[in-house]
This record gives sequence, structure tokens and C-alpha cells, in this order.
Amino acid sequence: MSKVTNRTVITSCVFAASLMIASSASAALPFFSSDNEPVTSLAPMLEKTTPGIVTISVEGTQVSRQQVPEVFRRFFGGNGEQVQERPFKGLGSGVIIDADKGYIVTNNHVVDNADEITVKLNDGREVKAKKLGADEQSDIALLKVDTDNLNLVAVPLADSDKVRVGDFVVAIGNPFGLSQTVTSGIVSALGRSGLNIGGYENFIQTDAAINRGNSGGALVSLNGELVGINTAIFGPNGGNVGIGFAIPANMMKSLVDQIIEFGEVRRGLLGILGQDVDSGLAEAMNLDVSRGAFVSEVSEGSAADKGGIQAGDIIIEIEGRPVTSFLELRAKIGSKGAGTKVNLTLLRKGKEKEVQVTLGDATQSTVAAKEIHPALEGATLTNGKTKQGVDGVVISELTARSPSALIGLQDGDVIIGVNRHKIDNVVDLRNALDEAKGVIALNVKRGVSTLYLVIR
Repeated sequence: MSKVTNRTVITSCVFAASLMIASSASAALPFFSSDNEPVTSLAPMLEKTTPGIVTISVEGTQVSRQQVPEVFRRFFGGNGEQVQERPFKGLGSGVIIDADKGYIVTNNHVVDNADEITVKLNDGREVKAKKLGADEQSDIALLKVDTDNLNLVAVPLADSDKVRVGDFVVAIGNPFGLSQTVTSGIVSALGRSGLNIGGYENFIQTDAAINRGNSGGALVSLNGELVGINTAIFGPNGGNVGIGFAIPANMMKSLVDQIIEFGEVRRGLLGILGQDVDSGLAEAMNLDVSRGAFVSEVSEGSAADKGGIQAGDIIIEIEGRPVTSFLELRAKIGSKGAGTKVNLTLLRKGKEKEVQVTLGDATQSTVAAKEIHPALEGATLTNGKTKQGVDGVVISELTARSPSALIGLQDGDVIIGVNRHKIDNVVDLRNALDEAKGVIALNVKRGVSTLYLVIR
């Protein structure tokens, strides 16, 4: 996925075989151990760590679907959907996190739509892997290989909540197909979000050189502990300019644990709407803080409502860790499983207050539409299908003269797309609306007719 703004590219760092190799350099840096002793070489740490980093090659078929306008459907036949298939090959990186069970973590975009996944170990051996589960919105996937006679080595996990700006880190991966490439740098920033790379963003930023093919590779500390999973780069034409992003190890671990237990991510839901606290809001509300997550609305019956959170509160900590923005809070809550108890620190009328909430389930099949978007208030959404058998989100209940009715929705409508992106279920709808900017066009199936309803 990439976003081009003023000729600057934010892109996932997966590598396709057709890409040309670009050069990059990393400046030498002085390193110090935890005992403040100078480290003259990273070789001892890397000798222990690199066996836990693997190369991932994939083959598969990319399927694209496009709705054909009704006026042209007689030329295409079928249900008005044009389907194209295109074979692809790709390369990426992965990290062994459990040697005994053969668990390997990588990015979802590395293995998405892959029919065949091959893992190449540090010593050159190749084994087939299967995908146990993935989460597109956080870009995490979990693979498993048969461990018989492999003697795998796992990379130990760091507590990524303890990482500080300025900490030395090392990126290990497979840029441009050059396996076991090592680059060094520092942690440049924490809690990066709003990059439109994925639905849930809480990235560690680093200046360690990360290029295409590093996706799914390791960002490790000088002790060889996994700090994060390298995911994206920021720079002209997608090349490295010293700005890379990694998914924090703690966030990855929470998501992977859910995949192992349930086969999928059962994302937690707090049930609030809000925005970042900035200087303008702080001045308007006479606040003593300039960072945090401002709560503008609490959904009735939600985890936040049951936990005592109120509109006007400012959430400043989660589990004792500072919250700098609403998007950071959303990402941290979204990486925790439904039913998880979470401790939050908030400001209410200038005084700190501790609350504990038990997260709801963001993946439930029936939800009040207000929890997804305020313009949909008054509707109840349920996973379902159109009369033609196409998956979508059914308007199962609708309150007269509610906001959802005023935009044109009717009882029995099936939402099948948002801004030309296909919607199969409530989770897809929630994620699409979270990512949408500006005007939103809902693609709705009503009986045999297809129409667009616009939310401004």
C-alpha cells in the first residue's frame, strides 16, 4: 500500500522481483552497552540473533474485483462484477518468535493472497510454511513451519513500552532479496500514527536503513531483543531516506496471541468518539495538558460507558503508559483482545481519575451503527448477504428520521462498498469508515438496484 503526497511516498517495504536495486548507506554510530561500556562490534549479538530472521518468498494470484455500471452489464454478464486474476511473486522477511512451535511473524502484506509460502532459514535451508492467521488492519501475519530436525532459534521479545527515543536499534531483513542484511540506527520517534499505512497505527520510527524487502523483518535492541517488526518506509519514490516504521513488539505479541488462541484477531472496543488534544482544543476547553485523547462522545452500553468514562474526559495513560493522541489510544485498544481488562488514567475537570474497563468486541456481527460512524446513528448493522448472495452489511433495524434515515438508508439495505472498496462484513465497514477522509460514498444494494448514498 502506498500514499503519494508532494512526491513523497509512504509504502510498505515488500519487494517484488521486478524492482531494481537501489543503494543506501548507514552512518557508523558509537554504541554503548547497558553497563555504559563501549561496544566495538555488533557481531557477537548478531551471531545469536540473525538465525532467528528468515527470508520469505511467496507465489500466488492477485484477484481484483470491480463493479460494472448497470448500463454496461449486458456486455459482461454475471452479477455485474468484473474479476481479473494476475499471478505474482514476492519477497519479504520474517522473525521466528517460538522455536519449539515453529511460529514466525511477518507482515500481512508480505503473504496476503499467497498460495505458496516458502521460508528460507539463515543456513540456507528452505521449508514450506502455512499461514495460521493475519490481521490486515495492523499488518501482522503469523506463519507456522514443521520444526522436525530444524533446530530453530527464536528472537527474544523486548518490552517495547520501555523503548525510548534515542535508543540504538538494528534492523535485520531481506532488502531487495539480499538476505541477512543488517543496518543500524536509533529510535527516532514513538507512537507515530496518521500515516494512512494501515487501520491501526502506533509505529516506532527509526533511521536504521529499511528498504523494500525488509517488510516483516526485525528491529532489535543491542541486546538482541525484538523491539518491533519492520513494516514501512517513508521517502521519495519509496526509497530509504532514514525514516522507517516498525510495529511495536508488545502490539505484535497481543495480536499474535489472539491468532494462536482464536485463529483470528478479536479486536477490543472501547466505544468512544474523540480527537487529539492540541493547543487549540486545550485553549478552548481551558485544559492543563496539550497531549492525550479527548473523549467527545461515549456510546451507550459500551465498555467506556460501563467503566465510567464521560464525554469531556481526556485519556492520558493506558496501563501506566502515556497516551499522546487519540489514534495512539485507538491502536493500543485495537491490539488488545475483546474481554481484556484495561486500566486507564484520565483527566476530568483538571483532576486525575483511574478507571478500569473491560473491552467490548469490535468484531461482533451485530452493532449499533452509531458506534461506527455518527452519520449512521439510528441503524442496526448485521452481517448478511444480498438477494444475489453477495456478502455485505444489512440494515436490520432503522429509526425513522434518524441521521441514517436522513442520508437515505432504508430497512433491508445491504452496504457492499465504501468509496469503491468492497465491504463483506461489519469489521470491513468499520475499518473502511475509519480510513475514509472527506466525502464518503456508501455503495448500497436495495433489492435488484444498486445505488450510492453520500455522507458529507
